[in-house]
Amino acid sequence: MELFHNPKIDWLGKKWYFLGFSLIFSISGLLSIFFWHGLPLDVDFRGGTVVRVKFAEKPDLTRIRSAANEAGLHDPRIAQYGPAGNNEVLVTLSRGQTSEAALDQGRAAIVVALDRNYTRSGAQNTGKLDLDNASREEIASWLQQYDPEHLGNTTVGQTRYQQQADAVENYRNGHSGVIASVESLRGIVDPAVLTAFQQGAYVSGFSVRSVEIVGAQVGQQLQKQALMATLYSLAGMLIYLWFRFELIYGVAAVVACFHDTLITVGAFSLKNMEISLTVIAAILTLIGYSMNDTIVVFDRIRENLRLTRREPLPELVNRSINQTLSRTVLTSGLTFLTVLSLFVFGGQVLHPFSFALVVGILIGTYSSIAVAAPMLVAYQEWRTHRGKAAALPAARKARV
Repeated sequence: MELFHNPKIDWLGKKWYFLGFSLIFSISGLLSIFFWHGLPLDVDFRGGTVVRVKFAEKPDLTRIRSAANEAGLHDPRIAQYGPAGNNEVLVTLSRGQTSEAALDQGRAAIVVALDRNYTRSGAQNTGKLDLDNASREEIASWLQQYDPEHLGNTTVGQTRYQQQADAVENYRNGHSGVIASVESLRGIVDPAVLTAFQQGAYVSGFSVRSVEIVGAQVGQQLQKQALMATLYSLAGMLIYLWFRFELIYGVAAVVACFHDTLITVGAFSLKNMEISLTVIAAILTLIGYSMNDTIVVFDRIRENLRLTRREPLPELVNRSINQTLSRTVLTSGLTFLTVLSLFVFGGQVLHPFSFALVVGILIGTYSSIAVAAPMLVAYQEWRTHRGKAAALPAARKARV
């Protein structure tokens, strides 16, 4: 399918505009990384604790952050999780504020911070049982101590109160982890147990749904592995293109991929958006995508070089890019629409991943035309100025 019939765009005539565009975004990203926002790493790389909290009502992120600071949790990262209607928040604590040996420490820290400064029922409930955050065992133990049905410390009493604790947890799980009010348990538990809850328990309006911990050593190892995965992929592609075409083609393609990666990472720094393992996966994906698009252009250049060796290289490169333009627009356009839909409708969890793909598809397609191809012409001009033979870089057959 041909979208463009015999286009004659002078791509190399605009190389200085392309160079200026690349320099602006590359330097902006580097300035942000080194002087402004740094390289914002997710808990996967820097270590720490991630606590997912469900709220009964729409959470106030500013108030939650203030509550955490008042409780001594300095500079926690707080972000909405999932669709807005879910009322869920991710609270990330640095590795210095939690212990890898104590999984419950991060959870307890968040519960205490919110219980003291955010709970809708206030500090008057200090010492009472929080039905939103108490575990099944804690509820059963509390009921055994309170003994509302006067069963004593017997096997029957333990079994009975365990059943009541199970009923509370099942009801809580069936209502997204948060109990609307103690009164809502009427008909779920025995009347005597409900009375005990009304006197000695309360609902806080939030519930910790999950806790994840990444240790410092694991985070550093993941950083190293992510960097090595990126470098190995670039080195492997360089070797392949050196074998399949010529060394200059491999160098040009790797420089273009490095250009794409730098701009994508710089965009994350400029937006102060954290880089996670899924973002690294997206970057590796866009490296492969950009390389594939570049190889298509290079292959057409090589074919044209064999057919018309006397044509000036800039004109030949322009013609090769124009011949592959329809394929580039169709492939990149459809891929871009897919990742754009993921970015718009994918939700907060997929937002960093889809953002990396959106930026990467655009920059990867651009670099195949505006970075990789002009490097071939620059290389040829450099050879000519040095008085070397003007051998076109892909004039000979590819080695197979």
